[in-house]
Amino acid sequence: MLVVAGLRLRRLMEIPALPPTLPRNDYLQYNHTDACSLDRWTARESHQFMYARPWQMVNDFYSDAVNGRRSTSELFGKQTCAIHGGAENVEDCDQSVSSPAEDRAGRWARVTFKIVLSYHGGSFDGWQKQLGLNTVQGLVESSLGKFADEKKMQLLKEKKLPMNVSVVVAGRTDKGVTALNQRRQFDSPKLLDTWRKDVVAQDIENAINEITPGKIRAISVSKVSREFHPNFSAKWRHYLYVFPLHDGTVDDPANKCKKDHYEQCVFEKNNRDVLDDDYKIKQETRKKPTGFEVNRVNNLLNQLEGKLLSYKIFARDTKASRNVGPPTKCFVFHARASQVNLACDEDGTIKKAMCVELVANRFLRKMVRVLVATAVREAAAGAEDDILLKLMDATCRRATAPPAPPDGLCLLAVGYTDFDRNCCLIH
Repeated sequence: MLVVAGLRLRRLMEIPALPPTLPRNDYLQYNHTDACSLDRWTARESHQFMYARPWQMVNDFYSDAVNGRRSTSELFGKQTCAIHGGAENVEDCDQSVSSPAEDRAGRWARVTFKIVLSYHGGSFDGWQKQLGLNTVQGLVESSLGKFADEKKMQLLKEKKLPMNVSVVVAGRTDKGVTALNQRRQFDSPKLLDTWRKDVVAQDIENAINEITPGKIRAISVSKVSREFHPNFSAKWRHYLYVFPLHDGTVDDPANKCKKDHYEQCVFEKNNRDVLDDDYKIKQETRKKPTGFEVNRVNNLLNQLEGKLLSYKIFARDTKASRNVGPPTKCFVFHARASQVNLACDEDGTIKKAMCVELVANRFLRKMVRVLVATAVREAAAGAEDDILLKLMDATCRRATAPPAPPDGLCLLAVGYTDFDRNCCLIH
């Protein structure tokens, strides 16, 4: 046995050492083969282009919108449809069941409230409660603890039952994403009616508005039926993305993707095998576009309207079980882009911006931000109008651009009735 072990050890020692591993690239690029492959930004270039913007002006605008000083409608020269409690309510499409449940004993005695909430995304670490982070859910739930009945809460503690307030949201937002008409539902702890009997909706609204004035605002609070669920009852979500533009990036003749430029791309693709090496090197090292046209972005997004498609390529950080099949399919009702003027409060100057408006029955994680960044990248490269549809057949997510900054994204509304295009801002 000792001899065999010695032979094995000797053979292992005689195996030549493996060569040192090569340094890993920061980001492997997807091999695009279409006519505009040489003009398409890399992931790093796209990230730098999207983040090199005056995002503070957008953050200030959203902060004013949360506090009711400004509205998203003014970007398009429209009047706000309704003003409720000093905050914007772009559309009144929420006709969910609002009648309270009948009085019952046991767990069915629970009270369910619906909150319409606005908050400034730049002031929080997202919606979902996380240990050690400043989240909207954590602050809202902590503010509601004062309405619990102390005796019943003590009984829950003795029975080792959950004592926290359960808050359900229509759509969880990432860090930096603003919401102006977010729907939330919260219940008293399970199995017992632990709310004090004198609690009214106005008290809850005041408690939430006292958490962080100017950053979280409860627009309305009302009792609803137990059947109401802000997420599962919703039929569509309405998002707006505001993208600030530098001077010269829009309608600049030097940056336009003209027809002759596209024809040159087609020529290079069809004759790549016969072109000499000097020509190839010259084309591969040429300067890429540094701007785009808003109407090109609008044309790209229009191709998504009225279609039920799988957006797994445009999603990020999703579970493996949601990468295939129906869980990745979304129906886009409305997808438009338009150039607007964004006024700055500090000096009163008017800055150009692009607004992207998306309405769908559901959105995957970071889907809106990836769609915006990819549409901008493809518009700059001069891609065909159906390029977003073609990218859905890509083999990996590196075919799309990295997510756009969260600062420009805002959840405008959640609808519980059939979608009405009159509720949109861009027509």
